[in-house]
Amino acid sequence: MLTQQEVTEINSELAHYEQKRGGCIEALKTVQRHRGWVSDESLADLADFLEMTTDELDSVATFYNLIFRKPVGRHVILVCDSVSCWAMGFGEVLGHLEERLGIKLGQTTADGRFTLLPNVCLGACDRAPALMIDGDLHGDLDEQKVDKILAGYE
Repeated sequence: MLTQQEVTEINSELAHYEQKRGGCIEALKTVQRHRGWVSDESLADLADFLEMTTDELDSVATFYNLIFRKPVGRHVILVCDSVSCWAMGFGEVLGHLEERLGIKLGQTTADGRFTLLPNVCLGACDRAPALMIDGDLHGDLDEQKVDKILAGYE
């Protein structure tokens, strides 16, 4: 069941669209912001609210890579794996992250603190290699900088 706060926020976004389904991405983001991810139950409730089928909304949710359809950690690390980041040291940064966190891409730390996910492009080629944590973009990375960045996220 959608909460009253979620409904209020979603309706505010839907005011910008001629049809409810036009605001489905913003609605998905609202649910995720409140719950951390979009469960099957949340998706079904939201689909009903938006006058869409569950399959229609799921196809949007699974296409848009920033909608999480399974639980994630308190902080989501998106590691850019674009060509520019690869050329500028993505492999070393990723290896260090995996070693430091004790997880591989697609996994969440045992304490639920971090989830590590690949991202095709963060739009920061001039600052490669780059990663984003909870919407905060970090570039020109090396092992020491990664350690300092991680320390800032409890």
